[in-house]
Amino acid sequence: MAIAKAERLMNLALCLLGARRPLTKRELRASIEAYLEVGGGLGRAGSEDAFNRMFERDKDDLRELGMVIETVENLDGEIAYQARRDSNRLPPITLDAEEAAALTLAAKVWQQARLAGAASGALQKLRAAGMPLADTDGADDPYGGHSALEPRIPAREPAFEPLMLACRDRRPVTFAYRKSNAARPETRHVEPWTLECWRGHWYLAGFDRDRGAERVFRLSRITGPVRSRAGAYTAEVPDHVTVRETVERWAGEIATATARIRLRQGAGYPLRAKAGEVRDVGDGWDELEIPYGHGLDAWLVEFGPDVIVLEPAELRADVVDRLRAVAKG
Repeated sequence: MAIAKAERLMNLALCLLGARRPLTKRELRASIEAYLEVGGGLGRAGSEDAFNRMFERDKDDLRELGMVIETVENLDGEIAYQARRDSNRLPPITLDAEEAAALTLAAKVWQQARLAGAASGALQKLRAAGMPLADTDGADDPYGGHSALEPRIPAREPAFEPLMLACRDRRPVTFAYRKSNAARPETRHVEPWTLECWRGHWYLAGFDRDRGAERVFRLSRITGPVRSRAGAYTAEVPDHVTVRETVERWAGEIATATARIRLRQGAGYPLRAKAGEVRDVGDGWDELEIPYGHGLDAWLVEFGPDVIVLEPAELRADVVDRLRAVAKG
């Protein structure tokens, strides 16, 4: 959610909660600065329609977040709105030691991402309410060693935050993306579905409008800013998105045959871990037999001059083509 929209929703919620009587749309618009600026301000052509559309969206968003907004008719016959405090008060929160420890660990997970501030703020509020929570910095550990666990989800890619927000808000995006076999990036128009971390890398799954099909993008290959676009999704979002399975298939994890490669000694440990057979062929090289599936050529290119593909011939040709494309760039 954009910061401006979040502030507008917060102001609307405070107005509705703090009012002693139901407020009309006209009164709410006069009380919230963001509404006054819509369409050029009060009295301008088209500004009223623009405000009405924005207000209805904001009201629906607050209700979707769980806020109870009542619609009544005042003494003048106008429609007015109110959010009574007794209808929007959370029940008392009680946590046992295990639940409190789980929340503390969950907050640690996002210390490197944008959610760090929100997670820390949530824990502070719970502590203020008397919840027995440990400090996320490890200074306090009332749960017998739980602070020894240091879960982390690295999210260093600049594209992570805007894509996370776009997935949540269902907003189409555009970005420049460089495939592993391409010398230059190209613009992609995507309807983002979900993000998933696999083997230390973040991946985005979504609908690629240009190709008219589902695609998975590695965030580290996104160059430049991620830009949001107006409009609704054109493709239905599936109930379950198999990001990991898709990445495994494209990374050659789902093997259909066997490839034979030559690997420089002291290099390519991930390839060695997959090898069914390793033979020393001399001159500082080993010969390996590894599972061969779709996308293996893209993975082998990452090892550069430390890998030579022996067979099958089509895999060797694909690797050579990818290396030539990179060299031309």
